[in-house]
Order: sequence, then C-alpha cells, then structure tokens
Amino acid sequence: MNNLIRLEIIRALRNKKYLFFTILYPAALFLMLGGTLDGTTKVMGTELTMPAFYMVAMASFGALTAVLMGNSERIAKEREKGWVRQLRLTALPGRGYVLAKTASAGVLSLPSILVVFAVAAGVKDVRFDTWQWLALTGAIWAGSLVFAALGVALGYLAGGDSVRPLTMLIYFGLSILGGLWMPTANFPQWLQTIASWLPTHAYAGLGQAIELGGAPHAKDVAILVAYFVLFTGAAAWLYRKDSLKA
Repeated sequence: MNNLIRLEIIRALRNKKYLFFTILYPAALFLMLGGTLDGTTKVMGTELTMPAFYMVAMASFGALTAVLMGNSERIAKEREKGWVRQLRLTALPGRGYVLAKTASAGVLSLPSILVVFAVAAGVKDVRFDTWQWLALTGAIWAGSLVFAALGVALGYLAGGDSVRPLTMLIYFGLSILGGLWMPTANFPQWLQTIASWLPTHAYAGLGQAIELGGAPHAKDVAILVAYFVLFTGAAAWLYRKDSLKA
C-alpha cells in the first residue's frame, strides 16, 4: 500500500493542474478576497480580522480542492480504464486501495495550506504564536481527510463523464454555503442555520477558533467526525458494490 501511496503522490505532483488549482489558486484567491482588505477590519460577529478570516478560509478551500477534486475524477477514470480491476488481482486488499487514495490526498493537501499561510504572513503581516501556526496546520490538514473520503465515495458513485459536474456542484456548493468564500454572517438567518450544519462550515470553524486563541468547538469536531463516518461508510459500500460488478 505504501508503494501505491507514493505512486499517487508522484503522479499528482507531475500534474500541472494540481500545482495551479491546489497550490497557487487558493493563495491567489486569498490576495483577491482578503489581501485587499484593511488588516484592522473585523468580520461581522467575530473578533477575527478579514485577512485572518480569509487565511483560514482559503487554506481550507485549497485543502478541499486537493482532496476532493483530484480524488473523485481520478478514481472514476481508473475504474473505466480497468486499473482498479487490475489492482484487485494483486495482493493489495480492497481497503488498501481506498486507504491509499485517502492518505495520498491528505498528504497532497499540505502544500496548499502552507502556501496560503506564507502569503498571508508575508503580504498581509498576519501574525500568530508558534503554537497557533502548528495547531492551524494540524487542524486544517486533519479536517481535509473528511473531504478525501467524500472524494473516494464520489469516484465510485459516478462514471468518468458525470463525475466532474457532480463533484463541481458539491465542491462549490459546500465552499460557498459553508462560508469559505464569504462570512456566513452575511447570509439570511435561514441560510445561516443550514450552513452551520455543513462540514465546510465546521471545517473553517476549527481554524477560526484556534486563531482566536482557543480550542476548536466541540460541535464543529462532532460534525466533522459524523461526516467522516458517513463518507467513509459510503465509500466502503460503493467500493464493495463496484467489486461485485467486476
């Protein structure tokens, strides 16, 4: 399984689309959305400055891009080309393929997080204590595994032609409604209520709590754990279903 993880990482790093959309794109969005704002302006309903808010939002968005977009489409295409069927003939257990995809996606989300942090610190002079930088990196990276599991599930749910529009719909829907592109405090109250139960809202909440000097809220952690169990369960069930068709 380790060899498969290494292969997945090498393949992704050679992909120019990965380098742009998962590493450069989130940092560019940070400069567009948060980089032009006054560093003293607070986000409505919080004590976070706009640059600090968008730093966590875009780091989370970049990690989401790395684990969700690449995973789902790659798995769907590998199924169509027979690569997954070939792997089933090897000694690699079925769970090994799913775990390798999730783990490699998690590793690939780390560069996007670090680049956004570097841009925020270098361009907008965002400053935190050392423990906060470490906690932010760990929380955002660990939280991305929830969406890595979702990417695996989508890769087994849809075919090569339909997986991209389906993933894009979920990707942008979760990003916008979850508050990664704009504070949910700007939403109508009914939409804020919906957003508060989305995994992306809880995901961003991890980093925002750390930025304010505290620990992630128990509700956010519980929501992410619940979604992780749901997504991994769906991925495992869809994988077994796909295996029966082969």
